[in-house]
Amino acid sequence: MRAWCDGTPLDLGPVRRQAVLAALVLRPGTLVSHEQLLADVWGAQPPRTGRRVLPSYIYPLRKALDVEGAGPAGSVIRSGRGGYRFVSDGVRIDVAELAEQVGEAQRAKASGDPATAMDWSSKALALFQGEPLAGLPGPFVQGERRRLSQRQRTLQQERLTCLVLLGRSAEALDDLADLSASSEADPYDESLTALRMRALYGSGRQVAALSAYQDMRVRLRDELGVDPGEELRRVHQAVLRRDDEQLLGRAVARPAAPASRPRRVVNELPGGTGHLIGRERELALLTAPSPPESVSITAVDGTAGVGKTALVVHAAGVLRVHYPDGCLFVDLRAHSTEQQRLSPQRVLRRLLRSVGAADSEVPDDLDELTAAWRAATSSLRLLLVLDDVLSAQQIRPLLPAGPGSTVMVSGRRRLAGLDTDRRVTLEPLATGGGLSLLRHIVGEERADREPEATRELVRLCDGLPLALRIAGARLQTRPAWTLAYLVDRMAGDERRLGELSAGDRSVEAAFRLSYDQLAPEQQLGFRTLGLSPTVEFDPLTSAAMLGWSSHDAEQILEGLVDASLVQQPRPGRYRLHDLVRVHARRLAEAAPAEAGADRTAALRLYLDAGRITSDLGPGGFPTGPQPTEAPFADWKDADGWLDAAGGELVDVVGHAAALGEADYACWIAEALSDYFARQGRYHECRAALDIALAHADEATDRRMAPALRNCMGITDVYQGRTLPARAWFTEALELSRRGADQGEEARALSGLGAVELSSGRPDLAIAPLNAAVELAQRLDDKWLVSMALCVLGGVHHAQGHHEEALTCLAAALAHAEKNGRPRMISRALTCAADVHLDLGHYGEAKTLYRHAADLAQQVGDVLLQALVLTRLGTAEQGEGNLRVATDLHHQALSRHQMLSPLTEPNRDRLEMHIRCRLGRTYSAAGRVAEARDQFRTALALPGAGEYPEEQALAIAGLKECND
Repeated sequence: MRAWCDGTPLDLGPVRRQAVLAALVLRPGTLVSHEQLLADVWGAQPPRTGRRVLPSYIYPLRKALDVEGAGPAGSVIRSGRGGYRFVSDGVRIDVAELAEQVGEAQRAKASGDPATAMDWSSKALALFQGEPLAGLPGPFVQGERRRLSQRQRTLQQERLTCLVLLGRSAEALDDLADLSASSEADPYDESLTALRMRALYGSGRQVAALSAYQDMRVRLRDELGVDPGEELRRVHQAVLRRDDEQLLGRAVARPAAPASRPRRVVNELPGGTGHLIGRERELALLTAPSPPESVSITAVDGTAGVGKTALVVHAAGVLRVHYPDGCLFVDLRAHSTEQQRLSPQRVLRRLLRSVGAADSEVPDDLDELTAAWRAATSSLRLLLVLDDVLSAQQIRPLLPAGPGSTVMVSGRRRLAGLDTDRRVTLEPLATGGGLSLLRHIVGEERADREPEATRELVRLCDGLPLALRIAGARLQTRPAWTLAYLVDRMAGDERRLGELSAGDRSVEAAFRLSYDQLAPEQQLGFRTLGLSPTVEFDPLTSAAMLGWSSHDAEQILEGLVDASLVQQPRPGRYRLHDLVRVHARRLAEAAPAEAGADRTAALRLYLDAGRITSDLGPGGFPTGPQPTEAPFADWKDADGWLDAAGGELVDVVGHAAALGEADYACWIAEALSDYFARQGRYHECRAALDIALAHADEATDRRMAPALRNCMGITDVYQGRTLPARAWFTEALELSRRGADQGEEARALSGLGAVELSSGRPDLAIAPLNAAVELAQRLDDKWLVSMALCVLGGVHHAQGHHEEALTCLAAALAHAEKNGRPRMISRALTCAADVHLDLGHYGEAKTLYRHAADLAQQVGDVLLQALVLTRLGTAEQGEGNLRVATDLHHQALSRHQMLSPLTEPNRDRLEMHIRCRLGRTYSAAGRVAEARDQFRTALALPGAGEYPEEQALAIAGLKECND
């Protein structure tokens, strides 16, 4: 909001005063009531003084805007009955100029003068300088800002329309790209798409214009469930008809078509290979215009049965009209079981005959054939489709020489050695596309009678078009079968591939042909991948299973990616399609001598990573294999490797259990429980422990029965579930004593002490904690000693025995530092700092908190970071550093936002804790209104009533502010 008088800028004051002015200026001559002004600027929270506040805003505005001596009667802001109005006489307002210039542009366009219309539109757009009404508060300004921004976008489109009508479509396309990429762009703006189609058509890119329509149509259908509107459909039809007048206007002359010349047009494309569904994006990419000055190459790759041939044949059919000298098709039979693979010489002779070379003129030597082919095609514009290609060497001799020709290549292998203009890796159909294809094959009525079975059949076919067509064909030929019956027949991996066979078509046979093309070491690598415990894997997992180096394993994986048997969803991570994984597993199970060692090696890798990254440290697990030769540099390396596995770690435990490896299932679940808890992934932690507990009685390691229960109890403590935690620790205590397992007995006793402290009964926590400390010291378990002493220090702190608490916590810190795990050290430091904070020892508390915060950040414990930062803020406040304290509380809130509301049960409580401390800091700084906001926000949280301690602090803080 800016104003000038005779070229001199005027001081309009703070933004809220400017918002009052905006609410009047944008309604020139209209009396705006006091109530309306308050609502315009302050919304639902008007000032407590009500309308009495308005004169304090109006007076300085009059002083800034009025000429000297104007007085109330001559002011630009006049008082009226119950309100104010802005008098625009003698005042230029940019929105008024905008309306005038827009009107001139519209009149010029209506009269058939796009050049003048564009000039007026450009002048109108020049009035916009950044975001309208930037920085001004209030609902009125917010609405005006949206309205003006929309008017700006409409003006931009009108200007670009004029460019198209003036024959400057290429220039319009550049600006359209910027407009579509802006943050305000509406992905469903049909008018913008229609304008882009007209500009593409005007640039001679009819196919691209049609692709733009198809993209929008699919987006509207898939995301909104609607069809394009009338305007967009009308432009689409005009592009199809090549209606220049409707699209470009009468003034734009089109270049004359080149004179036709007699030619022999060849079309060797095979007939339709089936209904093409779910490939709109890929089809648009394949049918986009190619550079006219060179030979364009497009490569399509993908796993067996994914529909590569159907796609390229369909795309070639769309493009055929643009290649006046013919469309050629050659099946190179790289994966044919019935026909011999074609040599380049044989293909070239056939291609030469197709373009009219006499048989007597066709040589036999490959070099001569290649030269003859290039000479014959140098003046031709051809579309050549090469299907089922094995290597780049096959293709290079077959490339035509005519500028503007296009070669479309399809095959299972990724041809890294081939220079292409476009590459498309075809993936199985998404669920929607798979459903559409299956409904098309078996009939919509039949499929819709069993919607759940239809969806499950698509899932079992993994969206693979070949599998869906075979399943559909079986249902077509067996009308008595229901879809649920076929789904039932496909239950279990051992039967799934067997059912996907019909006549001479078989999914497994197609996969087998790809497998047979591999080198022996690649075949071994592929079989091994079928035994991976997770859907995704990395070279380290494969290396462990194969007993190779990571580099060698990665080379094998990359080769399998090139063969389209393995996917690479992101760098360093690999996966198999579901049906491909089933095939790999069946191959692996046919070689049982390999399978056993491979499975154990993979499970051992996850066990080692879990134990190394655990807060207990590798030595904290007295039974099971020790990670002496694990491929991880340190706990951070192991932690990062587990992070990359994402949500599949629970599946590793389930995989071990399914293989009958009960010990590994229990060991891995125990090792991962600390990793899960540290990240707040309690649901996954509990799921892994549930699986392991179901098989604990089958394990040879008898420690697992009490150990897993202790892990369950610790998880419940983290989630504030004291009753089930007490039950788990009690069971673990009984089992450990029965088995004379002092380590798990000490853990159970320590857990029971933590439960009593959390339940508000510190007196009952002392006995089990003292016993736990004694047992842990006898076992020289430094982590457990430190943990038990931390809890015991918390008990003394709760009882007001500060000296005893500090003594316990100093001992806990000493043991934690010997153990060397940063999270345990951070916990001990935090507990000690809490005691110093309560004693008013702010300097000591600050030193400990800062060290604890650094360690918490190092291990990625977001919850502990937030807690330590806000308490550090309170320590800074104690020393009078209120600005530093405020910054620390806000840092704590920032960390708090990183916690998931779905998985972290303490999220609301922590937010209340931080906001109460921040409110007290604001109050101490005299910023009472901001303090009041923090206390009110804390009390308004959905779970505030569940935390009486924090609730009482917020209520007390609010009362102090009001007093």
